[in-house]
Amino acid sequence: MKFIHLSDLHIGKRVNDISMLEDQEYILSEIIRIIDCEKPSAVLICGDVYDKSMPSGEAVALFDEFICKLAKRNIEVLIISGNHDSPERIAFGGRIMEKSGIHLSPVYNGTVFPITLSDEHGKINFYLLPFIKPAHVRRFFPEENIESYTDACRVAVEKMEVNKNERNVILTHQFVTGAATCESEELSVGGTDNVDSSIFEDFDYVALGHLHGPQNIGSNRIRYCGTPLKYSFSEEKHFKSVTVAELGKKGSLEIRTVPLVPKRDLKKINGSFEEITNKDFYSRIETNDYFQITLTDEEDIPEAIGRLRVIYPNIMKLGYDNTRTRKNQIVDKAENIKRKSPIELFEELYEKQNNQSMSDEQRAFSLQLIESIWEDNL
Repeated sequence: MKFIHLSDLHIGKRVNDISMLEDQEYILSEIIRIIDCEKPSAVLICGDVYDKSMPSGEAVALFDEFICKLAKRNIEVLIISGNHDSPERIAFGGRIMEKSGIHLSPVYNGTVFPITLSDEHGKINFYLLPFIKPAHVRRFFPEENIESYTDACRVAVEKMEVNKNERNVILTHQFVTGAATCESEELSVGGTDNVDSSIFEDFDYVALGHLHGPQNIGSNRIRYCGTPLKYSFSEEKHFKSVTVAELGKKGSLEIRTVPLVPKRDLKKINGSFEEITNKDFYSRIETNDYFQITLTDEEDIPEAIGRLRVIYPNIMKLGYDNTRTRKNQIVDKAENIKRKSPIELFEELYEKQNNQSMSDEQRAFSLQLIESIWEDNL
């Protein structure tokens, strides 16, 4: 059986306060195009469908359009909630949607019944385990010793009573120990949310969600497919893709990826203002991408963001990397400042903040400004 593994759509997400809905609409259309080419029997969506537990109307409408397109293609769709989702909202209407082949994970209640699909080799059991915390599982099994996320997942899996002789797939949304992370993910301090991969030894494929970088854990049997889009500049080097899994007879598994090309990429640029506004530089790149631009000029460039947007209309972040920003000077609070003039104090502040002295022109302007302010307040 061939199936598509997706996760962490984060529909409705804003990156640096810029809405990604247009980009998400585009990439979901690309995913539909890939599905039409691959013709899988099922699509697995492993949590973080939305970016917020109370998504916007536009986000809900976009996901509704996506699953309607899938339903029209007579594909079985299996969806679980992630840590960003409201499990109750994801589960809404699930019993009705099953008739259209859309299977939504219910709110965890201690019991996970498999959804069984069949191919030429027999049946495959799909277990939908939404994002869970120890408290979620402890509530239903107070007699069990559940202190960690590993304990919680271990008990949840044990209670499934998986038949090892059959082919089994689990969809889950957790941080499995050993995985590589990036800045755009929400993880617990000290790794307290880690889950040991040995818990999933009875499954022929573990379809993971939660981490944004595509990666295998130990083998291709336990896999994060990653996000379909880059959601922070820490993901700049990620290669986004759709994971295609083909499960043959018991013990046979093939994994491959199909690249996803976004409407606009996330990229970083470093250089002086003069360098990055030179046509020889920007003519070699796609200027409509999203950019984090770091200027290396020692002096701040007046109206830099507005002037750069003429060339790079989708700037998300602008910063400086120079002598001033590399050092973090601390003002000596014990110093007696009462004997110093305002211009002397301002000169010291400027030097501590910028790691260089004021120029004669800057000093003359500051002195004139101080005198003007004093005159107005007399």
